[in-house]
Amino acid sequence: MISLADPAAQVGARRRWAMLAASTLAQAATAVMVHGPAFLIPALHDQRGLTLAEAGLVAAAPMLGVMVALVPWGIVTDRRGERVVLLAGLVGAALFGTLAALSGSVVALGLGLGLAGVAAASSNVASGRVVVGWFPAGRRGLAMGIRQMAQPVGVGVAAATMAVVADRSGPYAAVWVPVAACALAAGLVAIVVVDPPRPASGPTAAPNPYRADRYLVRIHGVSVLLVVPQFVVWTFALVWLVQDRDWSPAAAGALVAVAQVAGALGRIGVGQLSDVVASRMRPLRWVTITAAVTMVLLGVTAGLDLMVAVPLVVLATAVTVADNGLAFTAVAERAGPFWSGRALGVQNTAQFLTAAAVPPLAGLAVAGAGYPATFALAAVFPLAALALVPVRDERELS
Repeated sequence: MISLADPAAQVGARRRWAMLAASTLAQAATAVMVHGPAFLIPALHDQRGLTLAEAGLVAAAPMLGVMVALVPWGIVTDRRGERVVLLAGLVGAALFGTLAALSGSVVALGLGLGLAGVAAASSNVASGRVVVGWFPAGRRGLAMGIRQMAQPVGVGVAAATMAVVADRSGPYAAVWVPVAACALAAGLVAIVVVDPPRPASGPTAAPNPYRADRYLVRIHGVSVLLVVPQFVVWTFALVWLVQDRDWSPAAAGALVAVAQVAGALGRIGVGQLSDVVASRMRPLRWVTITAAVTMVLLGVTAGLDLMVAVPLVVLATAVTVADNGLAFTAVAERAGPFWSGRALGVQNTAQFLTAAAVPPLAGLAVAGAGYPATFALAAVFPLAALALVPVRDERELS
């Protein structure tokens, strides 16, 4: 059995970066499958006569599938390895997406997308473990930051393609976009990805990391709290620009797209910083403080109708997502190769559940107190998270 001391030495640099590319593509492809159906809502409403609530339910189907499947996929990954899970999930997502595209029935469309979401959840766990397993600690933060770009890239691809195809050819035709993306990713994974080395002792000798201390639980808590400002900004930035700042939808959409790019680059930058300082938790604490300060400033400047509020919303978008890669990497590193699948499943499930609750609750806050107060109120959550960041309990990176 290969030693874990230096997994990077077991494959060449090109192979490591090729596996990073495949993992990133897998995550981006499944992001298109999971988040892309939101861009079918106008076509489902206008062309198929669904109410907005009914169309929203169809669009939410893959997200529901992801939430119920993350922990089970994590267990399978712990026991069977990353490559088989990635391949099974990507092929399954493509097959179920194909059934949805060919169905011609709204009910079958929703069911197919939901099952595609169940399959797509595999990449949330397995693709990250490929990166953690094959990159050494001193390069892992940067590599995971690159992999974490996949979600905003996937959302951007879906926005640029699925909405257009749905408008021109109908919602069923638009589902072929994520089907093609998942099929392409499956092909690349099959060619380049191999399972990272694991200890010869086997899973039965691996202790439950949750029983050792509260390190993982605290990271889960920090991530859940930081999801709140992230989704407050993601959900309401565009509406705020249009309603309160009198921007056109096209201009507001362009700014939101720029903010998403900034967020993707921010994940890489923070990941690289964690490698330089040899710590995930210290940068996570810095990000948490910055998120709290930025949301307060955004609320104040938006309330005073100052121009600086616009660049602050871009900054807030970048800062509030910067923690994802740090937390994800730290969880995988501490949980180890026989528990990280389950731990990452718990991490992502908690974040998805919180993300689903934020838009309606924040919408009530906006209706009652306005956008500025809601932005400022969101700063309470990173402030609460600050006390949970387990800086003192972090071990030396290895």
